[in-house]
Amino acid sequence: MVEVPDLDFGPSARAVAAEARAWLDAYAEVGLDFVDMGGLAPKGAWVDLVREHRWLCLNWPTEVGGRGLSGLEAAAVDAEFRRAEVTRPRLGMGETLVGPAVIVHGSEEQRAHFLPRILDGTDRYCQGFSEPDAGSDLANVQTRGVVDGDELVVSGQKVWTSWYWDATMLFALVRTNPQAPKHDGISYVLVPLQRDEDFRPTNGIELRPLRQISGEAHFAETFLDGARAPLFNVIGGLDNGWKVSKTTLGNERGGSAATQYLRFETALHRLIERVQREGKADDPVLRQRLAWAHTHVQLIRYGGLRTLASLVDRGDPGPSASISKMLWSEYDREFGELAMDVLGADALTFGDNDGYQPTRWHTQFFGSRSSTIWGGTAEIQRNIVAERVLGLPREPSV
Repeated sequence: MVEVPDLDFGPSARAVAAEARAWLDAYAEVGLDFVDMGGLAPKGAWVDLVREHRWLCLNWPTEVGGRGLSGLEAAAVDAEFRRAEVTRPRLGMGETLVGPAVIVHGSEEQRAHFLPRILDGTDRYCQGFSEPDAGSDLANVQTRGVVDGDELVVSGQKVWTSWYWDATMLFALVRTNPQAPKHDGISYVLVPLQRDEDFRPTNGIELRPLRQISGEAHFAETFLDGARAPLFNVIGGLDNGWKVSKTTLGNERGGSAATQYLRFETALHRLIERVQREGKADDPVLRQRLAWAHTHVQLIRYGGLRTLASLVDRGDPGPSASISKMLWSEYDREFGELAMDVLGADALTFGDNDGYQPTRWHTQFFGSRSSTIWGGTAEIQRNIVAERVLGLPREPSV
């Protein structure tokens, strides 16, 4: 069993944690070989078992297969899975981003339709928010949505579409009222991403993978030419998408707040093990940098708890999510550079592994360069903190 800090989240959290621990005592062995595929829809006996016993989508309402847990209760359950050294599967952006938006802003009929399809794996989502001229300035989206009978016809371009490779749905922001002010006239729509027999997208959608320096393609450019979605798929109503998107973005920045530090802690422990194996543990400068990393992992941990508290008190993570995003993303970038320094000359090559593939450390380093960009740049997060936490005047428009 892994040592996990024993944080008391209250009597209800203690009760559900005890239930999770008893269940894991009986079933954890099934999940020992489960590997998170980093965005691919999770499948297999462990996922089916976790779904059957309702340990997926913990915060979702019980009537659609969730457990209706609070953030504190869900954090207590995740701690038990961590203690048992098994992964609690996630259902990608459908669970963490689309689901919360539908729960908060969807009609009863939309909740009854979309949430079960996410839970059983029928619908798998990729994101269509950023555009070539609307990244950090997300409200500047130009992709158009035109009402045609009982459908919305969508045309335009998106970029940095993540989790596209096996998606069956695209959740997108589109401009449905060009005459409205920038933050108005935007709609949040769930666009079907049908696939042909070769699993290529249809419905007027083209996905072009963006090759990264690692050789992988975690993102794609998305071109929409007359893609159609039923008006039923517009969440929160036409021209009300900015409000809905704030729920999605808040969950993107604040989701898994209490357990996010664990991946950084695991990476740090692996790096320390490498330092020890290579006889570098006596280097005073390196020891100081590793101590810095340990300190920041703990700051990320407690910052996550603060974000979780905001979720519990307010129903959304608030500006604390921006503080958390700045902290972990900038740490991630610095840690990637530390790992490269530990590798030394080995950082200059990928090694002799099959196909000249990047090692874990190279992949971490390459990926960390984008951490301060996606989900809202570090500069945007600082503006949010300045205005909503410190009460400073808004940045003047250019």
